[in-house]
Amino acid sequence: MTTEAETREYTIDELAASSQVPSRTIRFYQSKGVLPRPEMRGRVAYYGAAHVERLRLIASLQDRGLRIDAIRDLVARIDKGELDVNEWLGLEAQLQAPWANDQPRTVTEAELRDITGDRPGIVAALLRSGLVARHGEVFLLKSPALLSVAMRLDTAGVDLEIARGAEAILRKHMAKAADELARFFFEHARDGFGRNATGEELTATFEALRPMGLEAVRVIFGQEVERELRRLVESGKTAALPAKGKKPKKG
Repeated sequence: MTTEAETREYTIDELAASSQVPSRTIRFYQSKGVLPRPEMRGRVAYYGAAHVERLRLIASLQDRGLRIDAIRDLVARIDKGELDVNEWLGLEAQLQAPWANDQPRTVTEAELRDITGDRPGIVAALLRSGLVARHGEVFLLKSPALLSVAMRLDTAGVDLEIARGAEAILRKHMAKAADELARFFFEHARDGFGRNATGEELTATFEALRPMGLEAVRVIFGQEVERELRRLVESGKTAALPAKGKKPKKG
């Protein structure tokens, strides 16, 4: 049964009022090929339910950060039947799901001291290291997880500045690896990872990829650290480390 909403027709001004999208924007979308042309009757253009739905889809895609050219390519595939929009949205949501589960947050000074311990100079040291930033009466923890790691290292005897230096090294090389891996998987995802997977199957694949990817990073990094430490021991360089009970000379 056809509903009134499905058969209703709109002039461009009526469509603008109904969708809350300005007329000039509707014309812009038409010029870019993301909105189908209206039906012309004489000199009046009429739009229908499909145009209303397309405007909603465009808004949703823009909210997800897609530019107009990317939206045009996407809706062209939808119109050709090459892509199911619901499957694509599910895959897109899966791709944007967090891996680190680590979001910035603000705390009071008392809460910060509860997290880091109330030893003298700790707040100033955290501010110098960049792990924490002051914003008025509160403190921004840029990465609560990395702050926790840094504090555990500090307790074990590794200075905060050294911990930050280690983070910078890791981030530099992991950023390059992440970029190459994302491109590698994306290229193979285009053909369904060699199995002609559907959008729904790709969503499940990427969901499984997240924990396995993190585990692979842990294992490979551990193997590489073991290899490098063995090399240092075999080279004799560890003999330069301070002997038991002695502190290294400064300066």
